[in-house]
Amino acid sequence: MPPLSLKMEIGNEFWNVGLVVVATLVIAKLISAFLIPKSQKRLPPVVKAWPLVGGLVRFLKGPVVMLREEYPKMGSVFTLKLLNKNITFLIGPEVSAHFFKAPESDLSQQEVYQFNVPTFGPGVVFDVDYSVRQEQFRFFTEALRVTKLKGYVDQMVMEAEDYFSKWGDCGEVDLKYELEHLIILTASRCLLGEEVRNKLFDDVSALFHDLDNGMLPISVIFPYLPIPAHSRRDQARKKLAEIFVNIIAARKQTGKSENDMLQCFMDSKYKCGRQTTESEVTGLLIAALFAGQHTSSITSTWTGAYLLTNKKYLSAVLDEQKNLVEKHGNKVDHDTLSEMEVLYRCIKEALRLHPPLIMLLRSSHSDFSVKTREGKEYDIPKGHIVATSPAFANRLSHIYKDPDMYDPDRFAPGREEDKTTGAFSYISFGGGRHGCLGEPFAYLQIKAIWSHLLRNFEFELVSPFPEIDWNAMVVGVKGKVMVRYKRRELPIN
Repeated sequence: MPPLSLKMEIGNEFWNVGLVVVATLVIAKLISAFLIPKSQKRLPPVVKAWPLVGGLVRFLKGPVVMLREEYPKMGSVFTLKLLNKNITFLIGPEVSAHFFKAPESDLSQQEVYQFNVPTFGPGVVFDVDYSVRQEQFRFFTEALRVTKLKGYVDQMVMEAEDYFSKWGDCGEVDLKYELEHLIILTASRCLLGEEVRNKLFDDVSALFHDLDNGMLPISVIFPYLPIPAHSRRDQARKKLAEIFVNIIAARKQTGKSENDMLQCFMDSKYKCGRQTTESEVTGLLIAALFAGQHTSSITSTWTGAYLLTNKKYLSAVLDEQKNLVEKHGNKVDHDTLSEMEVLYRCIKEALRLHPPLIMLLRSSHSDFSVKTREGKEYDIPKGHIVATSPAFANRLSHIYKDPDMYDPDRFAPGREEDKTTGAFSYISFGGGRHGCLGEPFAYLQIKAIWSHLLRNFEFELVSPFPEIDWNAMVVGVKGKVMVRYKRRELPIN
């Protein structure tokens, strides 16, 4: 057995070696943190801005304006410091796969979309755990399945026929105004039900207007800021809830059942067997109306503006309508609308150029890496807000030829520019795990409206081509879109 002195000597040696190892690791960490260039750490480049508020100023000025300025300098991945947050932008399909495909545990919607809670209400969508939200999205899916959509189409066509029957033989109208009103009528019929459409439409429409105007760019950051718009929003939300609760109670009392989304939500059950509550039905309805009304009215208006200024495509959609009338007669149903491929491409192209939602956001719960098409690799840290922009990404020149030009044929068979670079080249409806559930409903609604207009009227755009309203939360058409119409002596046949 070694003497005690030798044991102590050996112990001291190990202690000294341990100190050296620890010191070496600490020094290496310090060198890594302070001396190694950031590029070797693979963090995205950071947008230059004033400390603290600089990023906020640039963000509120307009995200797309900022992207146009920074993308040529920074590339497809970069970070904007916004107050105490870091927003890292992923622009283009090459770097966006993780954004759209990652599970909720890695990239979450809930934290970044909390500003919707005052509008949609408690207990629904972004105010519940992901597992509950998934079940609520299942309710949306069931309400929008094909068998339901076929019934909705009949209501869409009826609303369009009734609305435009009130137009004279000729005149001038603000197309934007007309389409906004028709679409909220249609949405009321299909989503909110006959009681709202026939008896309470004016009340619900006015309340929805206040609810809509209560979502401002500042609401994203400060959703509960005590300003008049937020106060009107909260009052409108409360009154809408009272209206829907009364309708739900009346239906339950009479046993009356309707073919609308309200009924679908009333009949929905969670996996545990629990029925949806009146509060949940109300919140889900508001979310559905809020999401669907904007997209359809904005896209319908842009579609009309582009068709009326592009004779080639106007002629093409008119020829398609003539062919369909020859094939099916004047009847317009779900199957007929599904055959309108030329009109579909015209709508899709308008939506590529003008997606109503210009920013999609996620909160990163774990580190991940992306690789750009130039071969650069970046590490995106946990805690960053991750963003992409349909309004910007849909106009990338390496994906779309002449990206600022209206060219529906870019989606035609044999060309299909949105598929040449794989998935997520076209993101007007999002994509992946969180793709928009209402996409089929929106296309059917817009097709139903424009097929009726094309078959029954001739149009001329008399105001300048519309500009984009970047100041709106949901980016749409700025100002009026004045058109001169003339009813066809004989509808297309």
